[in-house]
Amino acid sequence: MATGSATARGQEQAHRAANSKAVAAAARAGFVARGVIYVLIGVLSLRIAFFGGGKQADRGGAIAEIAQKPFGTVLLWLLGIALAGMSLWRLSEAAFGQAGPDGDKPGKRAMAAGRFVFYGFVAYSVLAYAAGDKGSGSGSSDKNSQDVTAKALDWPGGQWIVGIAGAAVTAAGIWIAVRALLRKFEKHLKMAEMSRTTRQVVVFFGVFGGTARGIVFATAGGFAIAAAVRHKPGEAKGMDDTLRTFAGTPAGPWLLALIAVGLITFGVFSWANARWRDV
Repeated sequence: MATGSATARGQEQAHRAANSKAVAAAARAGFVARGVIYVLIGVLSLRIAFFGGGKQADRGGAIAEIAQKPFGTVLLWLLGIALAGMSLWRLSEAAFGQAGPDGDKPGKRAMAAGRFVFYGFVAYSVLAYAAGDKGSGSGSSDKNSQDVTAKALDWPGGQWIVGIAGAAVTAAGIWIAVRALLRKFEKHLKMAEMSRTTRQVVVFFGVFGGTARGIVFATAGGFAIAAAVRHKPGEAKGMDDTLRTFAGTPAGPWLLALIAVGLITFGVFSWANARWRDV
């Protein structure tokens, strides 16, 4: 009985820690950091749409852009720590469930675990860059995608592996876009605390920004599928090349500009999450 009681107390303490103000603050800082990255990617994409240029419109480009600013290293340290906070919050969700009545569902906890790994990697790359490893975090997403694809295609069953991975990314992009269009994000936000005008703006940003983000993911996944089918690693594209592809459509730079504004909008929506997300 004593052992069971001690276990119950330990679980209760762990749940309190997961729901603590510190974890909530870490989550909100993470949303701010995510917003900064997406806003910068969007701005870099707009530059490409209207002025061309060789700067990367991806996370690496965003990191390099911050590093060039006054106190850039300090800003990168703050960004990396905030992203680590996001990773910590996702870990708490994986371990103890999300906020809300259905937050304990195994599927949601598994997704939280995946996000923990992703944000942990992003936080590490930013912090490593801030610490002086200039090859970390700022590398081309296009080259990385092609290198990984080339290695995977050389494995037994490599075409299937790359194709399945591409299909998964495409499905994730469609899922992100559909959820944005259906306004699924509303159940995670404290909508009642917003004024009517603020609520309308936040909803618009969530729908438009989330849809644009989903389109980018789905398109990148499609290129991975093409690389698998044709057995050509060069067909795989990271975020930068994926975004540049929009400028090569009949709509020209205007489609890329629309997607870029969508990514900026998603960044602002992330800041709204930092204020009103139920964590």
